[in-house]
Amino acid sequence: MSTRTAVITGASAGIGAATARALAKAGFRVVLGARRLDRLQPLAEELSGIACELDVTDADSVASFVARVPECHVLVNNAGGARGLERVEDADEENWRWMWETNVLGTLRLTKALLPKLVASGDGHVITVTSIAGHEVYDGGSGYTSAKHAQSALHRTLRSEHLGDPLRLTEVIPGLVETEFSLNRFSGDAERASKVYQGVEALTADDVADVIAFAATRPSHVNLDQIVLKPRAQLNGSRIHRD
Repeated sequence: MSTRTAVITGASAGIGAATARALAKAGFRVVLGARRLDRLQPLAEELSGIACELDVTDADSVASFVARVPECHVLVNNAGGARGLERVEDADEENWRWMWETNVLGTLRLTKALLPKLVASGDGHVITVTSIAGHEVYDGGSGYTSAKHAQSALHRTLRSEHLGDPLRLTEVIPGLVETEFSLNRFSGDAERASKVYQGVEALTADDVADVIAFAATRPSHVNLDQIVLKPRAQLNGSRIHRD
């Protein structure tokens, strides 16, 4: 059997980088996309993969990236993120615009562009990393939760639209994961970001990557529709037991 190709977005750090390592270990040829090419290239060299600059908010960047992907068996839509934690009455429209462009339209652009190659592979698989924020809400999170709800809806709609095609679709739904997520959300405020994970053993990027690799390596007739994973100490987006 020929080597299968996996495309991972947002692969320069966190869940994306961990997923690249997990899929390479599972035998996939990995194509890595992210804006920070300086961080992407060493990872690609480590994994004998391909590093391509990618900004999912830019249609031209997406087109250039996809042109460098000759075939695709697995697409991991991981690029995304949050900005700010304001109540609706204090909402920053620029933050909202960035979150929707990155999480929703970014996922749309990559998936739409690679769908023909995924279907043509005869055994395609779209794995979208959303969040428990795509299935519940919490105070101050309306911009992020609304974007993640939309991203989840997009992914689940594809499951219906491509029923009967040689294409699997898996939504991976993590809870609290300790990565650069909160640091980016709070514009580099390390002290504020660290408090998010204080007193709780959060999931790691490797924990999520293990689940993604598991889904990607199931027999082709097995579709894991949705996988929710949270730390043992987390009930939902707003209730966490802290030591």
